[in-house]
Amino acid sequence: MYKQKSYVLKPADADKKWFLIDAKDKIVGRVATEVADILRGKNSPLFTPHTDSGDYVVIVNAEKVKFTGKKWDDKNYFWHTNHIGGLKKRTAKEQLIKHPELILLEAVKGMLPKTTLGRKQLTKCKVYAGETHPHEAQKLEKYTIK
Repeated sequence: MYKQKSYVLKPADADKKWFLIDAKDKIVGRVATEVADILRGKNSPLFTPHTDSGDYVVIVNAEKVKFTGKKWDDKNYFWHTNHIGGLKKRTAKEQLIKHPELILLEAVKGMLPKTTLGRKQLTKCKVYAGETHPHEAQKLEKYTIK
């Protein structure tokens, strides 16, 4: 009897590309879902869940993203200083002024698996507040958000 074998992608066989995404006037969640899919490799027909088969993503203009509703005032970002009573928080508006790239990075991080593979995939996401980035040598491919 003939059995059909499944194809399992090996990490060495993955053809990694570099994509450039312009986040100007885009909604944070919409950008983050597309980026998470690219980082995981779900946009490729060779997607394998347990292998790092995703591509690299460079996001520019992170300071010009949008939120829907009243999230600029209502959404909070928390972190801890590892000292007693060291829980800190910022609203999204304050975060945009202080660290605009962390808004998109945290959104993408929340959409990736909470495993060592997910943390490895997040390192392939590069976010920059302005237009400029140091990745010209990688021959970036423009990617438009649907």
